[in-house]
Amino acid sequence: MDLDEPAPRDVPVTAILAALADENRLAVVRELADGSERACGTFVPEWSKATRSHHLRVLREAGITRTRVAGTNRLVSLRRADLDAAYPGLLDAVLTGAARVSS
Repeated sequence: MDLDEPAPRDVPVTAILAALADENRLAVVRELADGSERACGTFVPEWSKATRSHHLRVLREAGITRTRVAGTNRLVSLRRADLDAAYPGLLDAVLTGAARVSS
């Protein structure tokens, strides 16, 4: 199954920022910032499956995450290198700014 995963350089920076402006999606990105790959179902267990799918789809379609299908699992990872190449410093600035606001 092919998933819509545009290269970050093909996504306007405004679309990336819009995806990251949502606190729920930003929480997912923070969880992936350590370079890990996680199963979709492990993000925010209290979210419904539909809510989780929606937020993960928005991140994927904005070029922020990559979803790898492995059997019946979907594994999500942050596309840090791709984002840094397309928009140097953007992800670090957003994560650093978000950390300041939440502390």
